[in-house]
Amino acid sequence: MRTMFSFIYQLFFIPHLFVFYMSKNKTEVIADLYCNSPIPDSKTQITGDLTRELSQNKYFRTLFYFRTRGFLSNVLRVFYPRDHRFTIDMHTKIAGGVILAHPYSSIINAERVGKNLYINQLVTVGEKDGKKPVIGNNVKLYTNCTIIGDITIGDNVIIGAGAVVTKSIPDNSVAVGNPAKVIKTIDT
Repeated sequence: MRTMFSFIYQLFFIPHLFVFYMSKNKTEVIADLYCNSPIPDSKTQITGDLTRELSQNKYFRTLFYFRTRGFLSNVLRVFYPRDHRFTIDMHTKIAGGVILAHPYSSIINAERVGKNLYINQLVTVGEKDGKKPVIGNNVKLYTNCTIIGDITIGDNVIIGAGAVVTKSIPDNSVAVGNPAKVIKTIDT
């Protein structure tokens, strides 16, 4: 019975497919949708998976609306709201493959974010004196970390829980603490 109700509710998200197929960011949405698994070849499967994820995951819906900004997307947000506790600044450029591991009360306000960003709850990426951070590819941001200012987080970096990052972090590093310090280099 629950499966039947889930499927019926999923049908209400069919208008999102029009927004998706008209979007110039289809590739990024698909990369977000399949961030933990291979991308299927079937458009039918992508369509079904997309409507299912939109109906079940408000965090993903927030990311979807960010990627498909426009008039129709804004209208859909009225009827199918995003999660207001997860915020992405509209000027932030984010590559595909975002992994949203419960990003409750997280704010992403960066100049640019690379592909395959992993984000936990209570993460703050923000500006200082009008300057925003640049975040590389394959970066993991764990619970309650803060990244602010005109800094660069390199590729393949892990920012530990509770870290406060105010200085650039090189590629292939693990940074923890307040203020954050590199404690380990990752072999790639």
